[in-house]
Amino acid sequence: MSNTVKLYDRVAFRMSAMVTRTYSTSFSLAVRMLPSEQRLAIYSIYGFVRFADEIVDTFLESNQKQLLDDFENDLMHAFDQGISLNPILHAFVNTVNKYNIPRRHIDAFMKSMQTDLYKHEYKSDAETMDYIHGSAEVVGLMCLKIFVNGSDSHYTELENPAMKLGSAFQKVNFLRDLKADTEILHRTYFPGLQSDGLHDDLKTKLIAEVEEEFREARKGISKLPGRSRLAVLVAYLYYTRLLEKLKKTPAEKIMNQRIRVNNARKLTLLFNAMIIYKFRLN
Repeated sequence: MSNTVKLYDRVAFRMSAMVTRTYSTSFSLAVRMLPSEQRLAIYSIYGFVRFADEIVDTFLESNQKQLLDDFENDLMHAFDQGISLNPILHAFVNTVNKYNIPRRHIDAFMKSMQTDLYKHEYKSDAETMDYIHGSAEVVGLMCLKIFVNGSDSHYTELENPAMKLGSAFQKVNFLRDLKADTEILHRTYFPGLQSDGLHDDLKTKLIAEVEEEFREARKGISKLPGRSRLAVLVAYLYYTRLLEKLKKTPAEKIMNQRIRVNNARKLTLLFNAMIIYKFRLN
């Protein structure tokens, strides 16, 4: 490999890192706990899923179908050619090839992104979970491939907890972003929201589901190797804290206000995660 190609690789991964830091301070905080090689790989996954998500959630005045089709076609060309002049796709393809991330995960993710362009109501739990599998669970599995660094046995052992964690994160995001999803994007991911909106009984049911998924996911976090355990623990503590705030917030307020965790609290959660990690307080 020439020095010029290596230089472009570095530029591509730095672009993914910039995207991650710009879009998500909480996720960036967790990723910083990883060793540099894994950190760059996770940045590339975040950059890829963020750009696809931007197409379906943000570029509302553009031809979103064309943009997403072009993005997916460029991805396929990048796999074929081993290079892309879209640095986000270039970094992502490098990571997929290096860590043997299954194409079925990418296909499932793109299917959910395509679904966002035309589907606005989810009328059954099965429909919601099919969407979440593609939008979140497979993203967790992509990251798991990096964390276990090619160990098939370790990957198989942690596959289910990783999916549970991805699902829990996504459902928390749905609750946090309920106002924007319903008012701007006109989407309702949870069955029952279409007719009644979010009421306290539905909120209680949803939070109980997420709490159970977090319990299952927690069993896997303690088995992650090295500093990946710390990084995932930081994200886990952030999202469980966000869920606690949602649990204490009346359903009507969640419908009208985005619930957040402030920066001071995020730093406290980081400190707690480091204590748990250092002293193996699982």
